[in-house]
Amino acid sequence: MASPAGNSSVSGTGSDGDLMDERKRKRMESNRESARRSRLRKQKHLDDLTAKAAELRNQNAQMLRTVGLATESYIRTEAENSVLRARVAELTQSLNYLNGVLSAVSNNQHHYGGACTFESEEFHMGFSEGFPGGGMWNSNGNGGGGSQQFPIMATAEMIDY
Repeated sequence: MASPAGNSSVSGTGSDGDLMDERKRKRMESNRESARRSRLRKQKHLDDLTAKAAELRNQNAQMLRTVGLATESYIRTEAENSVLRARVAELTQSLNYLNGVLSAVSNNQHHYGGACTFESEEFHMGFSEGFPGGGMWNSNGNGGGGSQQFPIMATAEMIDY
């Protein structure tokens, strides 16, 4: 009951089986190659990410150093500014004082006819007595006693900068 067509069908199935086996083998080989390429891409991506992470760590460390240097510079500058502000306050106070002295001298010039003088008991009591007749410090020429007028003598070195 086996017919030659049935035999050819079986033999055809065998050749179809070989063909299917070949296709299956090629598909498996293709899948392996695809999986290998996928693994390589994945490994390359991982290597790229690792390199990028190292680069970013280096940049971060550099930025931290830069921020540290900037912070130190800021602190130094702020300290210098504080010193300068204090110095400005001192100089402003000195300027105000000197303006007051200048105003007093100006008022005194009007009072004593233009001479730049001041009155001092200190000179009267001690220093002027060392000069005969009061010397140049005694403008009234009486050698002592009473209020005396003395010239103001100052140099730039006398003012503390």
